[in-house]
Amino acid sequence: MGLTGTVLAVDAGNSKTDVAVVGAAGEVLATARGGGFRPPVVGVDRALDALAEPVERALAEAGVSYVSHVSACLANADLPVEEEQLAAAVTARAWGASVAVRNDTFAILRAGVAGPRGVAVVCGAGINCVGMRPDGRTARFPALGRISGDWGGGWGLAEEALWHAARAEDGRGGPTELSRTLPAHFGLPTMAALIESLHLGRLAPARRHELTPVLFSTAAAGDPVARSLIDRLAEEVTLMATVALTRLDLLTEPTPVLLGGSVLAAGHPQLDQGIRTRLTAQAPLAEPQLVTAPPVLGAALLGLDHLGATPEALARARLTWEPSRT
Repeated sequence: MGLTGTVLAVDAGNSKTDVAVVGAAGEVLATARGGGFRPPVVGVDRALDALAEPVERALAEAGVSYVSHVSACLANADLPVEEEQLAAAVTARAWGASVAVRNDTFAILRAGVAGPRGVAVVCGAGINCVGMRPDGRTARFPALGRISGDWGGGWGLAEEALWHAARAEDGRGGPTELSRTLPAHFGLPTMAALIESLHLGRLAPARRHELTPVLFSTAAAGDPVARSLIDRLAEEVTLMATVALTRLDLLTEPTPVLLGGSVLAAGHPQLDQGIRTRLTAQAPLAEPQLVTAPPVLGAALLGLDHLGATPEALARARLTWEPSRT
């Protein structure tokens, strides 16, 4: 059974997926959560099979099998060609009359702004930046790592911290407390011991993510090398935002700049103030703010935008995920 004027909103990240069925008046009819969405690891078909589980659970709870529009914001949709491929795969599942697939960073942006206008920089495991205008124009970066010119993100910061700490211990670099704090986090005495543990797999590669908070605490304690890495991240975030604002002709008018992802949302004073100071200098009319709303809200709002929903409907949907927002 279908229901006229409904949106299937999907926010599918690497670690989890949130799904919602939303009516044209902004009422949330059902929600569901599933696992991560990782087509580069398991292939598109298996990734869509995993996505189908929470989607079909939400559709069943809402009492529908088909919606007017599917608004899917998906991790690993980094290039337009990947968005096209994933849109074709989602369309083949016959969940809705129309389908729009975007990179999941667009969900974070739309969740944080009152309308489809602004720029978002997201720094979690990686780093990405997108921008959009109501006329449909967008700005974005490939966000594929160093091959696409990226620097930063939690993984990149951990790698930089390890590099500096290793060189400090063996004499190739200047001194830094990172050579003590990084191995100490794992109960190890030296960087040599940490390097050996990582290389031989005694520490799982994913545990490198634990070193990003250690970097920030070492910086907060005053270590110059650690502080320089935080400053560089602030410069990179500012640069991405400024370039996106320039591409969208938004540099000369007040524009929200949303800061999201685990690294930026943590509220580290040096990083937060560094970004705000640099934005004031390079984009004086930018309005930086942290994103606290869940990304699935952004996917839902993008879907309602597609349906031409009223401001009241958009506000009603937002209240489901942000009940305290005025």
